[in-house]
Amino acid sequence: MANPLAGPDHEVAGWFHAHLTHTFVSVLRVFTEFGSSEWIGVVLFFAVLFFIWKRWWPSLVTLIVAVPGGMLLNELVKVLVHRPRPFLAGWFVDWSGYSFASGHTIGATLLYGQLALFILPMMKRRRWRTLTVSGAALLIALVGFSRIALGAHFLTDVLAAIFFGMIWLAFCLVAGKPMRRSVVLTPAVPLVSEPALARVEAAQQPAQSLLG
Repeated sequence: MANPLAGPDHEVAGWFHAHLTHTFVSVLRVFTEFGSSEWIGVVLFFAVLFFIWKRWWPSLVTLIVAVPGGMLLNELVKVLVHRPRPFLAGWFVDWSGYSFASGHTIGATLLYGQLALFILPMMKRRRWRTLTVSGAALLIALVGFSRIALGAHFLTDVLAAIFFGMIWLAFCLVAGKPMRRSVVLTPAVPLVSEPALARVEAAQQPAQSLLG
């Protein structure tokens, strides 16, 4: 199937490639690191340790399935689509692998999106909920923009990665709902500071879970 956005894809990629400077690239590389596998691995490591310490097993399973699982599926998509990079070499770029969809972008979408889903139920004020969503969206947008501007991906690679990431997060949220129903927040413990999880007995009425 022909890509209807092939023209804009190449125009955007060509424009950024023609206007790259050493200073611009230095800034872009800072942005792109927020979606790198190394950075995501570090954040996941500490998040896993935190969930193990708190014994939040449903959240731990959700995190592992959502982020590493989604990134592995994206690698499969790359192999199936087999799309070459916009630029294979240059002054500022030297990329290997395939282009569709952007691995950095989907990694950022999955990581920051899933962390936001964990945090949102703990936020009582609308202002903090808005800041949480806006912060996650900004990080994802910066990573996606940096991948396009650096010449690592086409515009549609980044848009597809964000779309796939959101679909996968939604799937994980729905699929994990039965598991989360077996866990509730203990009422005696404040919601924001110290959430504690307790098993729901069969005779008890289900309460709101960590992910709601």
